[in-house]
Amino acid sequence: MSGVTLKILHGSDRGKVYEDLQPPFTVGREEGNDIQLNDERVSRCHFKVQRDKDRLVLTDLDSTNGTKVNGFECQLKILRHGDLISVGRSLMLMGSEAQIAERLAAIGAEHSSVANELSPSVDPTPSGVSEREPKSSIPEESMPGMDLPEIPADMSPGQRAQVCEILDFLQSRLTAIIASGRTDDANQEVTMRFAEWQRLLDTQARLSNMSRHVADPEWPTH
Repeated sequence: MSGVTLKILHGSDRGKVYEDLQPPFTVGREEGNDIQLNDERVSRCHFKVQRDKDRLVLTDLDSTNGTKVNGFECQLKILRHGDLISVGRSLMLMGSEAQIAERLAAIGAEHSSVANELSPSVDPTPSGVSEREPKSSIPEESMPGMDLPEIPADMSPGQRAQVCEILDFLQSRLTAIIASGRTDDANQEVTMRFAEWQRLLDTQARLSNMSRHVADPEWPTH
């Protein structure tokens, strides 16, 4: 299996290229890391990259200023060629030119396939949506209760990263829905029923806490 390439795009070490890195490896400010960064905002041992089967998994090592992948802060993340990793003032690109080109070609083929399968007659407007009095397509009696399923135990690093991706996706969707809601304080109205709005807020908070707990098992759940 090919090694990992990391290119430093920004920061004091800009221009350095690390090729054929074999996971697991660590990145940090202190000597002893596989990649040592000259950046005072980077922790002594900032993050590590390990392999889980065919996946590359980044784990933030409780760094002071955190780790971002493609602009989003994360504690645990599956890495892909072309991802941007940001720590302190340093910005790194993962993957060689050939690896990134291969990923872009795969993405292009996937998008083309999806576009060919879409029917032009599909109505993009969600059904059951009213601008004034939106109705839920899910019967109220079928809504799940307040108790969420327990987080599975004994997951591998790759499985934990996968769960984090699922929760991050759901949370981003909920955030977009909440941000798009137009409220009327006088009448206590939004573009959806107020009870549903509160359910969304509660779900977002729970998903955020679950995501943190999956990444850090010692983090308390509420």
